[in-house]
Amino acid sequence: MFVLSLVYLMLTIIRPQDYMPALTGIPLLPVVLLLAFLLWLGSNTKVFAGPQFLLLLLFLLALMVSDAANGWVGGALVQLKTFGPIVIAFFVLASAIAASPRRVVVAFFVFVLCSIVLALHGWNQTRVGVGWTGTPLSLDGRIQYVGIFNDPNDLGLLFATAFPMAVYLSGRGGFLRRVIWLAGAALLLYGIFLTNSRGAMLAVVAIGAVYLWRRRGLVTALVLSGVGLVGMMMMPSRLQQLDVSESSAFGRVDAWYEGLHMFLAKPLFGVGAGNFTDYNELTAHNSLILVLAETGFFGYIIWLAFVGYGFWMMLTILRQAPPPSDDAEQAKAWQVERGLAFTLLLSLTGLFTAAFFLSRSYTVLLYLVAALVVGEYAGARQRFPDLPHFRLADGWWRWLPIAMISIAALFVMVALLLHSA
Repeated sequence: MFVLSLVYLMLTIIRPQDYMPALTGIPLLPVVLLLAFLLWLGSNTKVFAGPQFLLLLLFLLALMVSDAANGWVGGALVQLKTFGPIVIAFFVLASAIAASPRRVVVAFFVFVLCSIVLALHGWNQTRVGVGWTGTPLSLDGRIQYVGIFNDPNDLGLLFATAFPMAVYLSGRGGFLRRVIWLAGAALLLYGIFLTNSRGAMLAVVAIGAVYLWRRRGLVTALVLSGVGLVGMMMMPSRLQQLDVSESSAFGRVDAWYEGLHMFLAKPLFGVGAGNFTDYNELTAHNSLILVLAETGFFGYIIWLAFVGYGFWMMLTILRQAPPPSDDAEQAKAWQVERGLAFTLLLSLTGLFTAAFFLSRSYTVLLYLVAALVVGEYAGARQRFPDLPHFRLADGWWRWLPIAMISIAALFVMVALLLHSA
């Protein structure tokens, strides 16, 4: 099951089925996922220790209900067909890696190695104009890949998510291994530069800010991340055009405005999953607003809780006092858990910072990273029972005020941006 989960992860990122003629028409991803799911069904190591399992099922229901409530009953089946495999992938991967910290590290290895392959593809594009997949540079000279990474912004999101994992891997082993993985991390940063994705560049700043916050305190994090942002804006990149009045930025803000008004028009179930562009020429360019507009408050609060619990879990491990023990091996094992949690917290920060400027609420990559988070926490609880058990029944109500405050904040943010344009 674990090996098949890694194969699924590899095929999801590298995607040979999208550009190799010999694989055209072969349903590699569905077959691998089906085999992993069957093994998961027959295993006795299933993991459900986390509210995200129920929340993801509820979110699938929200997607289906949103289409049905808008008069398209057949849309419910479409959502089941398209988002259902993502739910299965989440369940299988989270269970597979919960068995040991080593499995989380191996998943990091696969995730980073596949991301490096895509970064090398981008580097090759800049040299000859076309990558080995046959994909050329975008019209504005930015690198791109195939499939779900054909948008340079999606590539940047992937690289920003993988970057903390690469740095973590550099800290394991001897000097040569450290140099190799640090070179890989540097290549991912260069890949972000080649994507020229403002969201990905801001994600790197956010990752640095969270790292400094945990290591040096909030004031140092704010000061140095501010300096880093200014430095990035001085580089020859689209960050120099970070202005609301710039056409691309204004188009995004206008899409946010339209999305919020879709929510006001249909606040309970939204305009229907996948229907945003039926009401606006551009997609939402914001994962929060996309969910809010398409699934209404019902889907938004579920998705927000799903995301929020992931951050909460990793912070819980970092804030938990070390277990009282004189056993050196136990103390070392606890430090391993903390290192994994910190890495995943940084990856989540990069992922959702970039996703704030993209409509990636339903993309499989998001849920595979979430599976790593949930699997790590579930496994850590098995190894260290003093960690708290998150139960949706104990604190579901807290997400109501959080959701309402976040929605109000989105309205205020859009109003201020439009006023300053």
